[in-house]
Amino acid sequence: MSRRYDSRTTIFSPEGRLYQVEYAMEAISNAGASMGMLAKDGVVLVAEKKITSKLLDSKAVGVRKEKMYKLDDHIACSVAGITADANILINICRLAAQRYYFAYQEPIPVEQLVQSVCDTKQGYTQFGGQRPFGVSILYAGWDEHYGFQLYQSDPSGNYGGWKAAAIGAGHAAATNLLKTDYKDDITLAEAVPLLVRVLSKAMDTSLAVDKVEIATLSKDPATGKVIYKQYEAPEITPLIEAANADKAAAASS
Repeated sequence: MSRRYDSRTTIFSPEGRLYQVEYAMEAISNAGASMGMLAKDGVVLVAEKKITSKLLDSKAVGVRKEKMYKLDDHIACSVAGITADANILINICRLAAQRYYFAYQEPIPVEQLVQSVCDTKQGYTQFGGQRPFGVSILYAGWDEHYGFQLYQSDPSGNYGGWKAAAIGAGHAAATNLLKTDYKDDITLAEAVPLLVRVLSKAMDTSLAVDKVEIATLSKDPATGKVIYKQYEAPEITPLIEAANADKAAAASS
């Protein structure tokens, strides 16, 4: 039935569905997982890297930072889906943030930036000759209006604020684990190992240092400045070892 209605993004099926948008979401479900969690003192992003090879230059930007991107001094994101599509949207986000700062001399509110890029994504589902962006994005940010925030957007242009969210492969299992383990008063120090454990349980294989990216967004208590930090291999290793040990213990019990 769908074959009659999936040739254009602008054609509705009799059930009111846009199949090309649903296909874009299905592409994301096969991509490396990304997860985010809102803590009382920051936001954590954890992602599974799919591009792994001994021949890759681990210091190259596209390899070292496959899933995490800094959009502005106070906003970062993690992506799941087609990386080339994500690069276009990330450039749109960065440009919107700088235009806002140039016009108003203050950082752009987090939700305003998310809404701006989602308007662009929605346009690609409404006009002929275009296809939806095959990428979902988790946005972590801070502003003076609402403090720390976590948003998730999908190819349709929908977005929402979350306390914890998962996108990509295994997102359904990860979401169930997050529902069980998340606490409203969780701290950044507790959220980082928790998200790594959830990622370990959601993946079919054991975690490795070259397969995981971790980033946090927090505030310096002394200066009040927003700090974006991407974890390096020596910091990731103990977290992965603890997560794999927990997974092995749970499997043997």
